[in-house]
Amino acid sequence: MSSGQSLFRSFIKLPMSVLVKGTAIPSNPIEDHNIDISKPVVYALPFSSNVDLLTLQKQAIAVGLPDPLEPIVLNGEERNRFVFIASRPTLINSDQHVPSESIALFSDLLKEHEKDPTLDVQVIPTTVLWGRKPGKEETPKPYLQPMNGLQKTQAVLASGRDCMVRFSPVVSLRYMADSHGTDESIAHKLARVARIHFSRQKLAASGPNLPNRQVLFHRLLNSQVIEQAIKDHAQSNNVPEEKARKEAQQIMDEIAADFSYKLVKSGDHVLTWLWNKLYQGINVSNASTVRRLAQDGHEIVYVPCHRSHMDYLLLSYVLYKEGMVPPHIAAGINLNFFPAGRFSAVVVRSLYVAASKATNFTRRFSVSISLSCLPKATPSNISVRVAAHVQAVYCKPKRACWP
Repeated sequence: MSSGQSLFRSFIKLPMSVLVKGTAIPSNPIEDHNIDISKPVVYALPFSSNVDLLTLQKQAIAVGLPDPLEPIVLNGEERNRFVFIASRPTLINSDQHVPSESIALFSDLLKEHEKDPTLDVQVIPTTVLWGRKPGKEETPKPYLQPMNGLQKTQAVLASGRDCMVRFSPVVSLRYMADSHGTDESIAHKLARVARIHFSRQKLAASGPNLPNRQVLFHRLLNSQVIEQAIKDHAQSNNVPEEKARKEAQQIMDEIAADFSYKLVKSGDHVLTWLWNKLYQGINVSNASTVRRLAQDGHEIVYVPCHRSHMDYLLLSYVLYKEGMVPPHIAAGINLNFFPAGRFSAVVVRSLYVAASKATNFTRRFSVSISLSCLPKATPSNISVRVAAHVQAVYCKPKRACWP
């Protein structure tokens, strides 16, 4: 470690202690990921950043992992305990190549495994996320973006209290050396695979880019199926097409979810206060399984036991706290009000109402919206988690809950 880097880290450590309040995901990575702290540990981070490194240091020590700034000693030689997968861009340079120091460290560690058959260095891919606000479709960008010094400063000021340090399952360099060899090309391959892994981590934490509602509505209204439904409705009810189109717009606005990250963050504070008033604690099981499925790209459908509104609120709260995206909830029309309708709810009318009150136009339009908006999926990439069977959330009530 250079003296200049050490001096800079010492300089920013004090303001970061005030501005940054990180959360480790999972809260007990040693147990969740079966990390053997008696073996050497190396942290892999996506981008070169002293701010990320200091944030990682605080959380790693808090959960009982080795200090990333303390070197590891192998065969009497000291080496860095951290490695960056990409360089940090600057205000005048956006180069994101893999640093030569990182390739050299990976290659050196692999060669040490060739010399010592008992050595097993554990690499822990770690991502420091500053906020989890999803992007927008109209401005497509990589899910995980590097930040220059100015952007990082803005991120710390804006999202220092919404920072998440995500520890991934370990990668055994002993397994890599035995299975793929120890030449330098394996080090490059590790770096490439790590980049994909970090992007998936960000996607699992913040979700896909959100569509622009008005652009989505315009695209749907101009589709052949919707246009035909509007014409049929206008003719059968003897109303102008413009009036039928406005009715279609109202139905669309009712159905489509209107996700608000600010309200999700506010809901986090409110629900934390509420659970502390109602319950002695919340025990969560199998969260690592759901995290792995989400990171692997599976579409997950949660089916909780709907005994009360607490069920889906608890489920959304737990998923958010476990570093995942709160699910879109299929809610009844009675919940189509502020702020409930802004917490990623997809409002649907009950079958009884649809059968007794809704017009044929409304039914056809609703079906068309569903077919247009839902992503295509096959049984191979859909994972259904039934809360009644998996028992993912357990509550200990201080007093009886209302039905």
